[in-house]
Amino acid sequence: MANIRDLRLRITSVGNIQKITRAMEMVATTKLRRFQGRTVAAQPYSAELEKLVRGLSGAVASNPEAAGTSADLFTQGSPDKPLGILFVGSDKGLCGAYNAGIQRKLAEMVKPLNGNFTLYVLGRKAMADASRWDYPVEAYLDHIEGEKVTFGEAASIANLLVNDFKSGKLSGVAVCSTKFRSMARYEPRFDPFLPIAPAEGEAEAEPILEPSGPDVLGRLIPRYLETCVYHALLEAITSEYASRRFAMKNATDAAGDMKKDITRLYNRARQAKITQEISEIVSGAEAL
Repeated sequence: MANIRDLRLRITSVGNIQKITRAMEMVATTKLRRFQGRTVAAQPYSAELEKLVRGLSGAVASNPEAAGTSADLFTQGSPDKPLGILFVGSDKGLCGAYNAGIQRKLAEMVKPLNGNFTLYVLGRKAMADASRWDYPVEAYLDHIEGEKVTFGEAASIANLLVNDFKSGKLSGVAVCSTKFRSMARYEPRFDPFLPIAPAEGEAEAEPILEPSGPDVLGRLIPRYLETCVYHALLEAITSEYASRRFAMKNATDAAGDMKKDITRLYNRARQAKITQEISEIVSGAEAL
């Protein structure tokens, strides 16, 4: 039979762990609701902007000069150059399978590239994965904290990717992060970022632009790319907290079940000890 003192200490220890995980679950739930509101609010704007740009890309294909200074962003880079990948992970652990899911998605997508890729890493856990698998890393964006990312910081990431693509260092750019669907559903994603491709199923269009096409697209395309990166980061941090909330809830429930099991053992041990003491008292009385 287990020692009663040890069982009592285990009950206390598991109870303390349960309090911590419950508190972490509450914190994750609060932050999840905050980020979820921002993500959901940004979705219609991002979707309409993407639809507009991809629709206009049909006209750019037939007339590259229509894009002005952004014309290079519609043309595939040299296939000899590596594919640049923005790899977005978390800065902290205790978020379930969130980071493992992104890493598996990245490994799946880069396998056919035969090493012809380079990473732009955001998040300490993502960097740890990249180092563990010995992936080539072009830049580690350790000065940007995913939870506190601003639109300006997202714009700086977009500009870095755009500049490296336009300079000929990259054949293209993709984003490996997590798509937020709901509080219970979030999935790893690997989306093309550059070059900008026309929407599937849409015929090339010849829109009338006022002012001229180069002026409109020259201003629209950079803002579109910055918005894409910002929204991807918002979805990633929202998915991270959804995963952390779920992980902490499971940990809290598991601690509760463990506490019940240990308490049951404690009660049995205590009852056995009391029974033994009563038997000893009765035996001693009979001996007298």
